[in-house]
Amino acid sequence: MTTPPVPSAPPFGRALCAMVTPFTAEGALDLDGAQRLAGRLVTGGCDGLVLSGTTGESPTTTDAEKSALVRAVREAVGAGVSILAGIGTADTLHSVELARAAEKAGADALLAVAPYYSRPPQDAIEAHFRELADASSLPLALYDIPGRTGVRIEPETMIRLAGHPRIVAVKDCAYDLMGTQKVLSRTDLAFYTGCDEYVLALYALGGAGYISTVANVIPRHFRSVIDTFDAGDTAEAARLQQRALPLTELMTASGLPGAVTAKALLGRLDLPSGPVRAPLRPAERRTTDQLLTAYEELTA
Repeated sequence: MTTPPVPSAPPFGRALCAMVTPFTAEGALDLDGAQRLAGRLVTGGCDGLVLSGTTGESPTTTDAEKSALVRAVREAVGAGVSILAGIGTADTLHSVELARAAEKAGADALLAVAPYYSRPPQDAIEAHFRELADASSLPLALYDIPGRTGVRIEPETMIRLAGHPRIVAVKDCAYDLMGTQKVLSRTDLAFYTGCDEYVLALYALGGAGYISTVANVIPRHFRSVIDTFDAGDTAEAARLQQRALPLTELMTASGLPGAVTAKALLGRLDLPSGPVRAPLRPAERRTTDQLLTAYEELTA
C-alpha cells in the first residue's frame, strides 16, 4: 500500500479576509484605520489579507490609494502575513500598471477578475491573464465571479492557465462545484472560496481555504471551522459553519453588497470602516440593527 502524497502548503495560507477599505467620515482613505483593522484581523487568525477587492470597493479607489493601502497594511502586519492586491479592471493595460504598482508597494501576490463589461471570449480572457502574470514577478490568483463580471473563467481556461508558473490560485465565486472539482482534479491550483457559506464544503473537497467577507467582523470563527476540520472533528466543523449562517446570510445574501453590510456592522462595533463610496449607499438603520443582533447571537 503506497502512502498518498502530502498536499503542498497553500500559497497564501488558509484563512484570508477580503478586507474593507476604511474611509474617514469625509470619504478620504483612512490609512490609520486600515492599519488598525488589519492588525485586528491578523490577531484574529487571518493568514492573509486581500486589499482592493470587491469588498474593498476597488472600482471607486484611485490607483494611488490602492498603492498607499498596500504600503500601510504591509507596515502594520509585517512580512509574515500574505497581502494580495486586487488589480482587476476592464482594461488589460490598466491592470498591468496596477500589477507593477502593487509589486512596488510591497504586495505578495495579485488577484484579478476577468475583464468585465466587454465580455471577451475565453481565448481573450486567457491572453489577458497571461499578460498580467507576465507583468510582474508576483504570483497571480484568478478571481472567478461571473455574477459581477458577466463572464466566467471557464474550467478549461483555468486548466490551461495553470501551466503558467505564476498563476497559482483561484478565488472561487462561481457557484459551480462541478467545475471546481474538475479543475482541482486536473491542476495544482489552490482554490479559495470567496463565498462564506462554502468555507467548509470547498475545504473538504480539497480547497486551500477561504477569502472571506464575513471575516471582517468574525475572523476567528471561520478559522475555527477549518482548524476543527483539520483536527478530525468534522461534525463540530459542520456545526460551526452552520452557526455562522444567519450572519453570513445577512451580510452576503440580503441584496446588499458585502462592502455595505461589513462597513455597517464594523461601524456599530466601533471598528475602522467609515462610509461606502457612491454609487454604493450605506445600510439602513434597520439592516444594521439586524446585523448587530446576528453578530451578538453568534459571539455570545
